[in-house]
Amino acid sequence: MSRAISTILGGALLLTSVASAAQAGGLERGGYNWELLFEPGNFVTELGTVYVMPDRKIKNAKDTNPRDGRGGPNTTADETPDYSVWRYGAKVGVTPDLDCLGTYTQPWGVHTDPGFNWAGNNQNIETKIQSNDWGLTCSYKFDVTDKSFIRAIGGVSYQEVWGFKRRMVFGPDAINAALSRPGRPFNALAAGFDGSGLLDLEGDGWGWRAGVSYEIPDYHFRTSLIYNAAVDLGQINGFVDLTEIPSVLARPLGIPAGTVTDVYGTATMPQSVQFNWQTGIVKDWLAYGTVKWVDWSVLDVIAFCPTSTKSLGACGPSSPFRLTSLDLMFRDGWYFSAGVGHKFNEQWSATAQVSWDRGTSTGLTTQTDTWLLSGGVSYSPNKNAEFRVGGGVGVMESGSYGPTPCTGNRPCGTDATYDYGDDLITALSVSGKLRF
Repeated sequence: MSRAISTILGGALLLTSVASAAQAGGLERGGYNWELLFEPGNFVTELGTVYVMPDRKIKNAKDTNPRDGRGGPNTTADETPDYSVWRYGAKVGVTPDLDCLGTYTQPWGVHTDPGFNWAGNNQNIETKIQSNDWGLTCSYKFDVTDKSFIRAIGGVSYQEVWGFKRRMVFGPDAINAALSRPGRPFNALAAGFDGSGLLDLEGDGWGWRAGVSYEIPDYHFRTSLIYNAAVDLGQINGFVDLTEIPSVLARPLGIPAGTVTDVYGTATMPQSVQFNWQTGIVKDWLAYGTVKWVDWSVLDVIAFCPTSTKSLGACGPSSPFRLTSLDLMFRDGWYFSAGVGHKFNEQWSATAQVSWDRGTSTGLTTQTDTWLLSGGVSYSPNKNAEFRVGGGVGVMESGSYGPTPCTGNRPCGTDATYDYGDDLITALSVSGKLRF
């Protein structure tokens, strides 16, 4: 493979990273990274980051659950802060046929921060999920003909997932009403109570992947199919902090107000199947694409129960001991992309790509269909180094939040309603690669 074709492929991978980080169905951020495994050379290392600027705006927000107090005064909110996603990989050619790749990625994540002052603060004030994944993936080549071969691919990953969600549980006005007496008004904010609750959690687990590729280097042709197994996080541990609600309200509200309660739950990060293809089309031109399915429906209602009740039965959506839950009710995700790359000379190449990610929301998140157009430039000053810059611009389609059937025979989304329009999303990416 010539260095120029390699830079085209590098640019294609750059745009795939932009699309993965920007479109982010379910809890996806950086996804997995194994493409460096196909790079020629005895040692190749790469470091890159994607900076994403979503502009999701909530409008027409209404508080539909008056029992927990009035929502904030604003019917609009900016939901999604900017974020960055990092990745690192290092490939070693162990033998002419055996290659191994060590990776660091941030596969899962989400950050929404509409704040205290919007009408749906009892649904969400701020939610943030983060992750780390350390992976090892190897491939072994088997000749099919004197000009083509297949690779058997396999690997493992260790993942850490952690995060929090804060929402209004019993607002200041409701606290005031509950604690005021004739002639003795109570001011919750003056007393230091804002009425919010915090769920904090963390978990970890192991996963594996297996796949196969078929390659004809003379035509820059490659197809690969890789299955990533689900990652069982086992028992997720955390706590629910309700110290922003006066403890005297614990009995009438039926919640552990004024305390921090250790909780546990279970969750599994989704399995996925990804098909990649590429082929030379005419001299100095390359076409490529991706089809990916992700089993996001495995994340529906994630219940959390007090750790003290663990011996009394499993914690699930229908458990009588459930204290709180993350109500996601995702549907499976589908992602499609296609692009073209062109080399101008031995140093410069460029790529362009269009991609579509099917939204995973069933009414409880703002993750709708996303279309993205992206482009990138690769510069290789010599045979050992390559630098890439790319970007993308797209549209997140409109939708609404509201009552949705949920696991556990109850409706979810009854706390608030709101809409969102066709919103803009943009992203920038930079990366560098060294070969020896």
